[in-house]
Amino acid sequence: MRPIGFSTGAIAYADFNRALDLLRGEAVTCVELSALRFPEAHLLLSSIRELDLTRYSYVSFHAPSSFDPVQEKVLVNDLREHLPAHWPIILHPDTIHDQGLWRQFRSQLAIENMDQRKLGGRTVEELTDVFAGLPEASFCFDIGHARQCDTSMTGAYKMLKAFSERLIQVHVSEVNSSSQHDPVSYAAQISFREVSGLIPSRIPLIVESRVSPDGLGREIRRVLESLPEQPLLVLVPGRKYVSHTLDMERNSP
Repeated sequence: MRPIGFSTGAIAYADFNRALDLLRGEAVTCVELSALRFPEAHLLLSSIRELDLTRYSYVSFHAPSSFDPVQEKVLVNDLREHLPAHWPIILHPDTIHDQGLWRQFRSQLAIENMDQRKLGGRTVEELTDVFAGLPEASFCFDIGHARQCDTSMTGAYKMLKAFSERLIQVHVSEVNSSSQHDPVSYAAQISFREVSGLIPSRIPLIVESRVSPDGLGREIRRVLESLPEQPLLVLVPGRKYVSHTLDMERNSP
């Protein structure tokens, strides 16, 4: 089974302790500690030593989705002081004010592709510009963002090919037209399977779907069906697939 877990922010809004409690009964080996709002970040980071995370083989930290230049310096200092060096830092590229502050994290820093609301970080070309300033950074692939920006999954395919050596984590959910993270639908499952063969089985899947506590297990199963370790052959009009583990070829019109 692929390594899988949840983002704490998807389970319990601004309450990482409750989220971790809710996950205790689930078959997960990964967790993303989320502080999407700046005021949450210091509390979460300063609490890390008190958290029991021994059950998790993979832990990452999602940085706030908005902060000003002064807050950026505070956040970076907190990360250096409190975050274990082997935990990835998931960062939205549009939040960066000073790339020099973030270069010190090298491959621990993971840049996430963005949704259609943003003015950058949505395509291979836009992400290439970001990585030019952060050459050692890793990549967090948000498959829901990629599908929202390009429902054909061509953009997703291009990202996974271009940044395969940087890929460290995958965010999974269905991102709706309002850029909210919903449970994965059947239509999204079909789309996600188109590129599942480009996601190595060792890469952690972090679920961002907003679900109730009694829906956690169901969403985990749905996500694993969306990104099977042995991808199924899916036929889509206008395309031909030799195998999901090989390159996808497009037929000429």
